[in-house]
Amino acid sequence: MCGILAVLGCSDCSQARRARILACSRRLKHRGPDWSGLYQHEGNFLAQQRLAIVSPLSGDQPLFNEDRTVVVVANGEIYNHKNVRKQFTGAHSFSTGSDCEVIIPLYEKYGENFVDMLDGVFAFVLYDTRDRTYVAARDAIGVNPLYIGWGSDGSVWMSSEMKALNEDCVRFEIFPPGHLYSSAAGGFRRWYTPHWFQEQVPRTPYQPLVLREAFEKAVIKRLMTDVPFGVLLSGGLDSSLVASVTKRHLVKTDAAGKFGTELHSFVVGLEGSPDLKAAREVADYLGTTHHEFHFTVQDGIDAIEEVIYHDETYDVTTIRASTPMFLMARKIKSLGVKMVLSGEGSDELLGGYLYFHFAPNREELHRETCRKVKALHQYDCLRANKATSAWGLEVRVPFLDKEFVDVAMGMDPEWKMYDKNLGRIEKWVLRKAFDDEEHPYLPEHILYRQKEQFSDGVGYNWIDGLKAFTEQQVDGRRRS
Repeated sequence: MCGILAVLGCSDCSQARRARILACSRRLKHRGPDWSGLYQHEGNFLAQQRLAIVSPLSGDQPLFNEDRTVVVVANGEIYNHKNVRKQFTGAHSFSTGSDCEVIIPLYEKYGENFVDMLDGVFAFVLYDTRDRTYVAARDAIGVNPLYIGWGSDGSVWMSSEMKALNEDCVRFEIFPPGHLYSSAAGGFRRWYTPHWFQEQVPRTPYQPLVLREAFEKAVIKRLMTDVPFGVLLSGGLDSSLVASVTKRHLVKTDAAGKFGTELHSFVVGLEGSPDLKAAREVADYLGTTHHEFHFTVQDGIDAIEEVIYHDETYDVTTIRASTPMFLMARKIKSLGVKMVLSGEGSDELLGGYLYFHFAPNREELHRETCRKVKALHQYDCLRANKATSAWGLEVRVPFLDKEFVDVAMGMDPEWKMYDKNLGRIEKWVLRKAFDDEEHPYLPEHILYRQKEQFSDGVGYNWIDGLKAFTEQQVDGRRRS
């Protein structure tokens, strides 16, 4: 998790302009408190605020090719970077251990047609001094944020957060997920084009072991780290499976050799909240070193202004859910942990929300899951990323792994349908995939626990307290 800012085609190359761009970049310092860098070539500036997770001693950005004619700033985790490096043995000299450095040789070999070769989440800007062109791209689902703006002088600005753009751009907008922006082509084009994106209803039969294997691979690849990490554990199905798979496979990873096999889990809630109880039960079953963080309604209300600043949205549900996460992230970072795994994305992919019970048919259910997944970058991805990066904590979301998404969205949606007569509750396909009597991942009553309706696991009083506070602030009278 880092913060990037690029200003390209700026008419002003002065020291004053450089200082201004550096000041804008510093507004992203919370995202990357470990290091900062700024590169300038004529009227083109690339800046980064770094959170060092992989190769913390050698991966400072911007990153360059051998003769420093190609430069890149990136906020990303490229999980297949070791395999990509092997492809360029003898053909490219890598100068850092950064996973994002592989972007450069891929660009030099394939031009702009390499983005789909990256297995991970990312937002990057690459500038080629040889022909003064640039390319930027964002990951498939939009796990990592990116925005684009335009200055009054015709310059193009790109940033991890809007707060680095709003004072200097005449307009700015979301950089769409799964897209590439090319200065040579003069605009956007979509690089991520899965079959499900056209909302054609798939007919691939449900294969529980295929779904399980895809998810386990997604979790394992996200254990790529050179810093201490943990898991967010609310006690719900999704976070519990993330924790279970992590615990099961941790011993075989490089991370275990660096930090041991002890897995830390974290939960936040009001005193006596459902999440605290459920998470403790799962943590005891898995044998994690478990940390409970408590907050009060007043703690949350006091933090809301900061949460809105970091999330850059007024969406009610997003802010309500972000606030406990924001408070927890600060506590986690204080323990020396810099990266956590979390369970976002499962409900959108698999029809996990309770209103999916009322889907009239497989076609409508599939269209709704497509709509929800396409909108994730504005809601759950935004919340998970920004509420934690506010404190320099990185969140990784295995359910939104590109390969797992393809498997989940590629199965016949008939299997995702709620069917009381067949005993299929929401996300039955996921529950069944991990129902292993011989080597259980979770206790059966946890694996098949039904999603609670109209509740908030961090504590029911959190919603009620927010409503009461809002009613005190807004009198509801119409203004003339």
